[in-house]
Amino acid sequence: MKSVRQFQCFLKTMRVLCRPLNLGKIGVRFTSGCGEKSANAKGVVVGLYQKEGDKDPKLTPAGQKIDNRNDGKLMKLICETKLDGRVGRGKVFSNIDSDFASVAVVGVGLEGIGFNELEMIDEGMEFVRVAAGVGARSLQYQGIGMVSVDGMDYAEQAAEGAQLAVWRFPDNQKVKPMVPQLELFDSSDNEGWTRGIFKAEAQNLARRVSDAPANCMTPTLFAQATVDALCPCGISVEVRTMDWIETQRLNAFLMIAKGSCEPPVFLEISYCGTVPEDKPILFVGKGITFNSGAINLRPCEGMDEYRASMSGAAAVVAMMRCVAALSLPINVTCVIPLCENMPSGMSAKPGDVVTLLNGKTMSVRDLDKAGVVVLADALLYGQKTYTPRLVVDIATLNNGTKKAFGGGATGIFSNSHYIWKQFQRAGAISGDRVWRLPLWHYYKKQVTDNRSFDLSNNGRGLASSCLAAAILHELVPCLDWAHLDTRGTGLLTKYGLVPYLTEKRMTGRPTRTLVQFVYQIACPEMK
Repeated sequence: MKSVRQFQCFLKTMRVLCRPLNLGKIGVRFTSGCGEKSANAKGVVVGLYQKEGDKDPKLTPAGQKIDNRNDGKLMKLICETKLDGRVGRGKVFSNIDSDFASVAVVGVGLEGIGFNELEMIDEGMEFVRVAAGVGARSLQYQGIGMVSVDGMDYAEQAAEGAQLAVWRFPDNQKVKPMVPQLELFDSSDNEGWTRGIFKAEAQNLARRVSDAPANCMTPTLFAQATVDALCPCGISVEVRTMDWIETQRLNAFLMIAKGSCEPPVFLEISYCGTVPEDKPILFVGKGITFNSGAINLRPCEGMDEYRASMSGAAAVVAMMRCVAALSLPINVTCVIPLCENMPSGMSAKPGDVVTLLNGKTMSVRDLDKAGVVVLADALLYGQKTYTPRLVVDIATLNNGTKKAFGGGATGIFSNSHYIWKQFQRAGAISGDRVWRLPLWHYYKKQVTDNRSFDLSNNGRGLASSCLAAAILHELVPCLDWAHLDTRGTGLLTKYGLVPYLTEKRMTGRPTRTLVQFVYQIACPEMK
């Protein structure tokens, strides 16, 4: 576990990157009838277990302490307002405790609940995230500047939920939103709380990078943000420019990049947590910083969302930051091709053929599906240069997974049952689930059976996500490999379905699942 000094250094660097508000300069007006709170006011979030049968709902031990020192006033108010402990349902009570201006009581579900095999999620952990997030955000809306959060038996998950819920994208507003300070309340699990803060801050980094306007997050600016975020953690970042890319003959990457005036950048990121001779895990993140579809132009409505076509790359960078913060004993390497996919006289034309690093040819028949083209040479280069133990690529590729899962899960394709099981477990623990989709020879035939070229970037048929995975699988023939398609989970949060993620903002998913996956590979003996 990191020392307190290292933790403070981590948060200091995050503050420099995210430029948070000086909380002493602004108050927030709210409409609960309690007046205007000071940014220095303190609030607390406590959990309420759901009633079972004839039993009344029950406060967590931390909530019971507050109730006892106020002669049962809190429990009386709970009964009067008919709170029943259902997950995410709660009330904010003001002026009932001498230490806290407001007390948020939020339902955390049934006491002692755990892993749900049908849902493939640890509901005890996820319900704590929801309760902590809903409570912290409610107090934030009331202008509370210091929020104490009940650990509710899962301090790490409470930290994740609260930190994710109060985050705001601050860069483009004249008056910056107030973000309260968080602390653990009435629990000794400070290490778990700190781990949760690390993971949530990493996902918030991915959210900030993904949510930035395309003119503020070009390939060059993304590379600079990566250097600023990772180099203070002791991670090596190599920024490769056009001359290097041309020398290495990354022709598929250049075919997409040449359509934009913004120069492409290729990042190589390395974290050494054990002896250098150990083979690393290789992560490849799709880094198209704006995907217009090029000549196969996408519809104008909603096109601004595709500024986050590099959310896979953002999640990889954020994951690396958290892996370093947790000092995991493993070597991890990332390669990230960064470019824009734009229409111009220099753009590739549908049907153009390019030769990949392994000598195979690819026909680029649909410029809207540029993700697999950009990833192709990056995957081949990473395998040749680093000889990894396994390969994972993360990308927002096709609508197939979005239509199948909505935002419920990230689609995963893998040639390794072991990797799939590790990701399945990681998603169940992190609350950000993945679900396996077929990687069958049926789809391979639809992308390879052409007499004029070896591969096509769109294949034949309707299963767009399966076809994209089949193309990538052709490029990783000999190693354990997984492809995560985050088209449904890595872009905008829709409909408020994840209560601790802000609606209509980028999600930063699946950052915490990636961190948990690396942790499981690095420390297999830990349960």
